[in-house]
Amino acid sequence: MAHKPPKTTGKDANETDANTSPSQPVLLSGGNPQIAKGYGDEPVQAYIAAMPGWKHDIGRRLDQLIDQTVPGVQKAVKWNSPLYGVKDQGWFLSYHCFTKYVKVTFFRGASLRPVPPGASKHQDVRYLDIREDPPLDETQFIDWVKQASQLPGEKL
Repeated sequence: MAHKPPKTTGKDANETDANTSPSQPVLLSGGNPQIAKGYGDEPVQAYIAAMPGWKHDIGRRLDQLIDQTVPGVQKAVKWNSPLYGVKDQGWFLSYHCFTKYVKVTFFRGASLRPVPPGASKHQDVRYLDIREDPPLDETQFIDWVKQASQLPGEKL
């Protein structure tokens, strides 16, 4: 039996489509960046850098506020979403890009006061949808981050 050569796309191995490059992550549905799973600040910063349009500024600000509120916060990217947690306690927050908003997930949001506005199918989870307008209520967000970081987190 003759050996068949591998199928080719008509491109050299180093060529890319006009809309992508090796250094630019693919944007998934709703503009969510596809970032490889990783732990630490580097993959989170890669995710933020790839957030499209006004969402980039939101991601950068969320990261700054979380860093300032929870010294030594642990970071990771899993399932194409940044995660924030406390060592030995688990993850307390993540966020994800959608077409018209950035969805912040508080894993123990039902225990926060006041409870974040977005309900979930999961009893403990609550969401905060951040849109381009109106601006983020940073004082409330910081309060929720502080509370969430003190609760037992998720072991994802």
